[in-house]
Amino acid sequence: MSAPHDDDAVQALYASLTNSVRRLVDVTIRSQADLDGIASAKAKIDAAADELGSSMIPGSFGVQLDPSGSPRAWGNAVIGLRNALAPPLVVHRESDGSVWAEVTLGAAYEGPPGHVHGGICALLLDHVLGATAHKPGRPAFTGTLTLRYESGTRLGPVRAEAHVDRIAGVKTFSVGHLSTSDGVTVRAEGVFIHPRTT
Repeated sequence: MSAPHDDDAVQALYASLTNSVRRLVDVTIRSQADLDGIASAKAKIDAAADELGSSMIPGSFGVQLDPSGSPRAWGNAVIGLRNALAPPLVVHRESDGSVWAEVTLGAAYEGPPGHVHGGICALLLDHVLGATAHKPGRPAFTGTLTLRYESGTRLGPVRAEAHVDRIAGVKTFSVGHLSTSDGVTVRAEGVFIHPRTT
């Protein structure tokens, strides 16, 4: 079979596949099926993995270009369309340069019972703070990220917000936070660096 073309239908199909795998992760965590049911499901999952794995790119997905030349980071751990580990986050940009995202985090992101793992909170904040510094064709990389956990972040709807505090040369200093209906749960400060062009 030939490689899929990058068009809207294929993108929608990959998104649907990824959502099915996210659902599989969730039910794997929460299932109370009997042993026969688990064995049967495993055989079907292994067969699906064998089918999908019959043709793969080597290594990681990286950043590939769509037909118009725009980058696609479909394997990204936070926003990847084809990465079932990604929540996924959709970052919205405001005219003042601030960014925000809303996402619902379920059982796959649990740390303390009923709450989001602190590492996942850091992952989300690293991404949204970095998004304030990122420019088209000129990515910024995390230099430092400092977090203050003010309270537990409950599983469920979570909002991430960030804005630029200041810019000094190749460094962008950004601040942001996570919040739930309980209020702000985690605050963050980060320094993001644009590599010098030669």
